[in-house]
Amino acid sequence: MLDPFPRAPATIARVEQPRYTALAQALHWLTAALVLAVLPLAWVATSLPASPSKGFFFQLHKSVGITILAIVALRILWRAWHPAPREPFVPAGLALLGRINHWLLYLVFLLMPLSGLVLSAAAGNTTQYFFLFPIPPFLEKNKAVADLADQIHLAGQYAVYALVSLHLLATAWHLIVRRDALLDRMLPRQDV
Repeated sequence: MLDPFPRAPATIARVEQPRYTALAQALHWLTAALVLAVLPLAWVATSLPASPSKGFFFQLHKSVGITILAIVALRILWRAWHPAPREPFVPAGLALLGRINHWLLYLVFLLMPLSGLVLSAAAGNTTQYFFLFPIPPFLEKNKAVADLADQIHLAGQYAVYALVSLHLLATAWHLIVRRDALLDRMLPRQDV
C-alpha cells in the first residue's frame, strides 16, 4: 500500500533547508515567548480575588497582548515583502494545511489583543502599557460592546489553544516522524 505521508529520505536531514529571514525568525520566537507569558498572566489574573494584585496581573496581561499585536502586525508586513521559504520536502497538501494554520494563528493573535482592548475601553478602563503610559478608553462606556468583546476574547482563547497545539504537534511530527528538517527553516544556520 502506498504511504500517503512518506517519510523524507534520511539524507534530507543534512540538506540545507531554505530559511526564513533572521528578522522573521526573531519575530517568530519572540511571539512564541510572549504567548507563553500572556496565557499564565491571564490565568493568574482571573483566579485572584478583587485586589491590587489582580489589577497588576491584568495590566501585565494587557501590555503583553498589545506587544503581541504590534509584533504580529509587523510579521504580516514583513511577510508581505519576504514570502515564506519554499518547502521542498513537504507534500503540497500538508504545506497548504501548514499555511492555513499559520494565517489562522496570525488572525487569532490580532483578534485577541484587539478584542481585549475593545473590552477594556468599552468597560471604561484605562490600560497602562507596562505602567509606562496610559491608553485611555477610546470608546464610550458600553456594556453590550464590552460583553461582546469579552465573548470574542474568551472564545479566542480556545482558538489559541487549538492552533498553537496543532502548530506544535505538526512541528514534532516533522521533526520526529518525517525527519525532513523543516524546523531548520525557523532556526539560525549552524556552522558545523
